[in-house]
Amino acid sequence: MPDDRESVTLNGVSKAEVLSVIEATLNQILDGKGSAPVCVSAETLLLDGAIPIDSLDLAQLVLELQSLTGRDPFEAGFIEFHTAGELASLFSV
Repeated sequence: MPDDRESVTLNGVSKAEVLSVIEATLNQILDGKGSAPVCVSAETLLLDGAIPIDSLDLAQLVLELQSLTGRDPFEAGFIEFHTAGELASLFSV
């Protein structure tokens, strides 16, 4: 992850801001795998879609969002989501 984001916590972030972080983080993950970058919209499927990530990559994405937003929407248990927009909603205000 970029050093300039490690110490920044995004409190009160919008869904669009979270989607931007999702896209940037996914592209870092994909770059590490040697895969092409992707454009992410609210409708983008995170697993079993066009993005070549697995559940461990998705867990890495969720940890990055928790770190940046200071939120843990899964504290009380798993919440099902399928799209980038559904995930962004969990971390936005």
